[in-house]
Amino acid sequence: MEPTIVERAEQSYVGRRESISMTQFARVADHLPVMAARLAERGVPIAGAPFFRYRVIDMSADLVVEAGIPISEPVDVPAPMFVETLPAGRYATVGHVGHPDQLMTVIARLLDWARDHDLAWDMQPTPTGEVWGCRLEVLMTDPAEQPDLHKWRTDLFFRLAD
Repeated sequence: MEPTIVERAEQSYVGRRESISMTQFARVADHLPVMAARLAERGVPIAGAPFFRYRVIDMSADLVVEAGIPISEPVDVPAPMFVETLPAGRYATVGHVGHPDQLMTVIARLLDWARDHDLAWDMQPTPTGEVWGCRLEVLMTDPAEQPDLHKWRTDLFFRLAD
C-alpha cells in the first residue's frame, strides 16, 4: 500500500499510558481488553478501532505509549485510565496487512516517503526522545475474530506539522 495524506477530525478516547522498553510492549497491549470491558460495563459505545499512541520514542531507551479506545460520549474512568482527545489535522497514513513484527519496515517506509515529499512531522526531538503530537497504530483486526497475526491489518497515522 502506498502512503497518502488524510484529514482527521479530533477524536475523544479512553487511554492508559505506560513508559516501557520495546520488549515490554505487551504491558501496553494488555490494557485494551480491560478498558473495553470497563466501557462495556458502563454502557459506553466504542467509536472506532483501538490504537496505540506513541507519545515519546527513544528506541535505545524508553517509549511512552498509550493504549486507546475511541469513544463518542464523555465518560468518567478510574485512574490510571484517562479521557483525552486525538488532535485534528493532516496525517500521513499507510495500511499494513501482516504480522505486527513487520511494522518497523512499514514505519521506515512511511518516514522515508514523507522525507522524499518534503513533509514535516508534528514531532520535536528532545534529549529524552522524539515527542510526537500524534503518532498512531490503529488495530483494524479484532484478534478474537482473526487469531492469525499474519492476517492482521494495522493502519498507521502520523500527524504532519501545520
